[in-house]
Amino acid sequence: MITMLATMRSRTHQLLWLAAGGALLAGCTAVPTEPAAPAPAPGPQGSLGTPAGCAADKLADDALVGKPEAEAIGLLQGCAWRLGERDGQQFPGTMDYNPQRRTLGIKAGKVVWVRRG
Repeated sequence: MITMLATMRSRTHQLLWLAAGGALLAGCTAVPTEPAAPAPAPGPQGSLGTPAGCAADKLADDALVGKPEAEAIGLLQGCAWRLGERDGQQFPGTMDYNPQRRTLGIKAGKVVWVRRG
């Protein structure tokens, strides 16, 4: 009877250790999470080399100032351009100088400045 109790106690300990180990392993598994939403992009940038060319080359850069953002972007189809600032938020740019590229500053939905480079 003593050996039977010792065997049961040993078996109980084994089961408890197995349960504790299983719980420990279950706690270490990765919980699937939703992917983080991407940060809003500042907007598309124009590129050189479109067949239609750059319609804004016929206008002075100052002609874009005061226009709504959507209208200015429409005029810049086929041109190299980027957003430099929108409502006080600066966007990253490159340090290379490209005299054909226009960088726009937008405030309250309107173009407030245009710079080349």
